[in-house]
Amino acid sequence: MALLDRSLREFLDDVAAAGRTPGGGSAAALVTALAAALLAKIARTSTAWPESRGIAAQAESLRDRAAPLAQADAEEYEAALRAREDDGTQAGERRDFALGRAYARAAEPPLQIARAAADVAELAVVVARNGDPAFHADAVIAALLAAAAASSAAELVGVNLTAAARDERVREAGRLAENAARAAEEARAARE
Repeated sequence: MALLDRSLREFLDDVAAAGRTPGGGSAAALVTALAAALLAKIARTSTAWPESRGIAAQAESLRDRAAPLAQADAEEYEAALRAREDDGTQAGERRDFALGRAYARAAEPPLQIARAAADVAELAVVVARNGDPAFHADAVIAALLAAAAASSAAELVGVNLTAAARDERVREAGRLAENAARAAEEARAARE
């Protein structure tokens, strides 16, 4: 059964179980989707804001972009772990190459999560500045959740591409996490 088809309790049980996945990447994807959903709720509630419907649509789009990454992350990471546990039929450089490719593919979902989370954090700034003031704290929470998800995903990109620390994807993920953290602080300060 796909992760998104499971109840929230089942998903939490899956994360807590002894298995290898779902793990941190799936959790970061779900947190990103939750943060985007929270922004959609605030925008829909902010009826006096002329752009609220468009912002709600943007938030829904981000939610739809982030949620499936929970499954993609689990699948790609499982594939990388299987490649590492391979019986050794390939030797030397061929095995190293295959293993490197598997972990490079495993780094892609977290990079996509970091991208989506950074976008959610940026959107949270807009919502915090323009949305219904009664929901300002929720907009800040959405930004903080997105920033945490971006930072978590960036960590996974770095872990999966350990042998390639200078890889542009590692640097991009770090920049995305930094941008999301800045956006969270902007959201927090929006109504102070």
